[in-house]
Amino acid sequence: MNASRLCLATPDLARPPSDFFKELRQRVAAGARLVSFYGRPSDDPAEVVLTAVFDAADGLMVSRASILREHGFHSLTRDVPAFHIFERELFEQHGAKPHDHPWLKPVRYPAGGAARPSDYPFYKIEGKEVHEVAVGPIHAGVIEPGHFRFMCLGEIVHHLEIQLGYQHRGAEALLLRGSPLALAPLVETLAGDTSVAHAWAYCDALEALTDRPPDLATETWRGVGLELERIAMHLAGLSGMCADIAFMQGASTYGRLRTTAINTSMLLCGSRLGHGWIRPGGVRLGVDGRTVAALTSNLALIRRDIAIINRHFCQARSVGHRLRGVGVVSTGQALELGLVGMAARASGVEIDARTRLRGELGTQLPIQMVVETSGDCWARASLRIREIDESLAWLDAAIAGQTTPAAAPAQRGELAPDRLAISVQEGWRGEVVHCLETDAAGALRHYRVQDPSLRNWFGLALSVRSNEISDFPICNKSFDLSYCGNDL
Repeated sequence: MNASRLCLATPDLARPPSDFFKELRQRVAAGARLVSFYGRPSDDPAEVVLTAVFDAADGLMVSRASILREHGFHSLTRDVPAFHIFERELFEQHGAKPHDHPWLKPVRYPAGGAARPSDYPFYKIEGKEVHEVAVGPIHAGVIEPGHFRFMCLGEIVHHLEIQLGYQHRGAEALLLRGSPLALAPLVETLAGDTSVAHAWAYCDALEALTDRPPDLATETWRGVGLELERIAMHLAGLSGMCADIAFMQGASTYGRLRTTAINTSMLLCGSRLGHGWIRPGGVRLGVDGRTVAALTSNLALIRRDIAIINRHFCQARSVGHRLRGVGVVSTGQALELGLVGMAARASGVEIDARTRLRGELGTQLPIQMVVETSGDCWARASLRIREIDESLAWLDAAIAGQTTPAAAPAQRGELAPDRLAISVQEGWRGEVVHCLETDAAGALRHYRVQDPSLRNWFGLALSVRSNEISDFPICNKSFDLSYCGNDL
């Protein structure tokens, strides 16, 4: 059994909405953690089908109900703030209003929708001493488009509002147009720096619908791709943070080592971003004795050189002065907002699908969860450093004694009808969630994608409060969120 995956018959929708929302509150009160909350069109145009996914004591759990679009529902956000982004998204996509929502603003603008980014209702702070600083949506370099509106008193930020949606592509609708068995190339581009995690989540859910789970060797090689992706992106993040604080030894060395990590992916699958690594039914890798030797050698190089630069990074007074105490998100705030991934773990929240929702691979080859408690930029940098070490140790254990993986077979077979398959994979930012639902004929009727960035952008906004505006680049890079992963 894979605990990060759930496949079940489509839950019965014939229940009063009041019972559904009562159940959601009860699950939260019992300690279940909200993973996702989303809607899809019903067979009845007047209704919307709501789905809530929880991580409970026994693993993933699902609750469902239909509500009248026109009536909407009473918001849960004031009592459970983790619902806030999902309720906003649900209203934007389906028009079912969460009444009494405290911050009912756009998440992204649906393609062809009536609303425009220029209509965004920014929060205002009154006072002649208060000034606003607007940044974006066009940025320097290769930064993706997003608008940041700072409300400041002097140099101190009182509020930051982040407006996204400039890269909204209608990805979920696109995923319903092609063959469900041939969506991997599109899935890999949902958030380009998280290609492996998204591809694995898609394949995991699809394989549940076709009842063709992969063997342990295939899962292990998928894990190799995921951890290489994690190492590469953590190195990129550390390099960027070092550049922002003028610690150029770190910027150059971490950046150089990232090149080694992504070139290792290219050696194995032909793509530095891991495109093509995972396909339904297996993996597609060019692995032989020579490539395994190169993989081992590259990991040894990263391990040797990163230890040197980590020591200098952690001991440099200038680094500690710029990162410690800056951009703090407390444990309580992280839990309330429902932050996930490294942003949550850096604030003391123990959440990692690799250890919490582990299947056979996690049992046979466990990985140690890394947690920091200070919740500042230093914690988010330190967590990256420690997670790279854990990933390197896991990779050593994973490739020891591994044989050449079998090529991914041409995936065949019909999708099981009237099924809901949910997969959660721990990408380098946090949990990647894919939910695939079939109709009575076995056709794909709905595809829900959730990148961890969706849940963490508000955490970035909160981290900047009471900091100087000059600290924003450091806070931003410490979270390292995806614009296109949010916009989809």
